[in-house]
Amino acid sequence: MARLYGLLFLAQVVLAIFALISCLSAEEGEIRALPRIAWVLIILFFPLIGSIAWFAAGREPTARRSGTAWPVGNGFSERNRPRPVAPDDDPAFLSSLADRARREDQERLRRWEEDLRRREEELRRQDGDRDRPEV
Repeated sequence: MARLYGLLFLAQVVLAIFALISCLSAEEGEIRALPRIAWVLIILFFPLIGSIAWFAAGREPTARRSGTAWPVGNGFSERNRPRPVAPDDDPAFLSSLADRARREDQERLRRWEEDLRRREEELRRQDGDRDRPEV
């Protein structure tokens, strides 16, 4: 007898979960009689009666639904669609990385050369000051 009650309880929980998912995934135009939040609360607080009420009166019957549950395709739409390319496989991205690295290297070299010139100028000035006799 306990197994029967356990089985009935499990069936009730499965039905409530199925009804809750159905209610939450239904389009606004498919929900009848009450707002969605009211149906969710009814299903949660009264799982057996709320689930049966949802399937009986809360949603549009399947025959009158305007669309299908899954979008219909010809089976080729995914194959013909250009696939996204990973950044490390995209030649344009890789060339932009190389260009950016080249520009950064040139800028770094330019700064080093300026710094070297500035230091050489300072050394020349210091050497020139040493060569002059003090007055």
